[in-house]
Amino acid sequence: MTDLSAGTDLSAEDAKLVTLARATRARTGAAEGAAVRDTDGRTYAAATVALPSLAVSAVGVCVAMAVASGSKGLEAVVVLTEAGEAAETDLAAVREFAGAGVPVLVGDPRGTIGATANS
Repeated sequence: MTDLSAGTDLSAEDAKLVTLARATRARTGAAEGAAVRDTDGRTYAAATVALPSLAVSAVGVCVAMAVASGSKGLEAVVVLTEAGEAAETDLAAVREFAGAGVPVLVGDPRGTIGATANS
């Protein structure tokens, strides 16, 4: 269940992204979980990849999955992290792929959305 205690009213579609990001992070035990919705309504969820030879943020994996699937852009991004904010490199990747103004909802690992950034 999405915790909306921060006062953020989420659409059903954005709440789905929170659920996907939270489940992916919990399943893998990763530092971050993320989910995106592309302009065709498809969703992609991922966790941080932290291998000795490869490091990719959860948002970076989501963007790569969307690009590899032939997506033309993104409507929304959710990242669940203990950092409290979206990494500038993640915002840059979203902006480069989907343009400026894509909402990036940032929440804690429990799914409480505390901030919204824009790409």
